Amino acid sequence: MANAEECREALEQLSRNMAGSTGDVRKAAALDRSLSCWITDLDVTFNGRLREGRIQDVTEAPGAPAERAEIRLAMSGDDLVALVGGRLNFASAWAGGRVKLEAGFRDLLRLRTLL
Repeated sequence: MANAEECREALEQLSRNMAGSTGDVRKAAALDRSLSCWITDLDVTFNGRLREGRIQDVTEAPGAPAERAEIRLAMSGDDLVALVGGRLNFASAWAGGRVKLEAGFRDLLRLRTLL
C-alpha cells in the first residue's frame, strides 16, 4: 500500500509531467483552478492549485476534503501511484469506479486531454 509520501511524490511527478508537455496537453494543463486529491485508503487529502501548467502550493490535510475544490479527485494511494507511473489507464480506472473525478463541464472537456 502506498504511503502519504509516495502519493505526494506521485503528485509532484504529475506536475513535472504536465510542465514538460506540449500541444493540446500543455493547453489543457494551463487551467487556473483549485485542486484536491483525496487518498481514500489513507484518508488524507492533498490540496493545491493547478496553475501555469503545474500543480502548485500542495498541502496535506487529514480526512476528506474540507472545502470543495474546483477539480476534485478521489482514489486509493496505489491507484494514484499506478496512474502517474503509467501502469493504470485513467479511462479504465474511472469507468470502473476506482478513480473519481469531479469538475465543471468545461473543465472536464479540457482535462480529458490530460487523462
